[in-house]
Amino acid sequence: MNPILRNILAIIAGLVIGSAVNMFFISLNGSVIALPEGVDVSTMEGLKESMSLFEPKHFIFPFLAHAIGTLVGAYIAAKIAATRKMLFAMIIGVSFLIGGIINVINLPAPAWFCTLDLVVAYIPMAWVGGKLGAGKS
Repeated sequence: MNPILRNILAIIAGLVIGSAVNMFFISLNGSVIALPEGVDVSTMEGLKESMSLFEPKHFIFPFLAHAIGTLVGAYIAAKIAATRKMLFAMIIGVSFLIGGIINVINLPAPAWFCTLDLVVAYIPMAWVGGKLGAGKS
């Protein structure tokens, strides 16, 4: 396969599969850790209004979703990429970081969660995924 085409496929696959992993963990959140009474997470407006009711335990699955989604997406991108595997893994990390920044702007989450999420869940996880996907250096 043409290396350029393969590298484009690496980015697309990393974004799609990483996003699917992210959504899988987000979907588990309410079934594993019960949401507070009266919380509506079916709409962005409901989620915004309900954030003040969340306890630290309610942020475990969103963090895992962001971190593991980024890790898997970066791993897939590095595994598929024909060249510069770590670069493509980091492109996935930066893409997911941009999504994380948008979430921080739009959702009134606690500062400790925003900081932890932005600092740990994206670039470091993309680096680990890239290292794992690139194999031996």
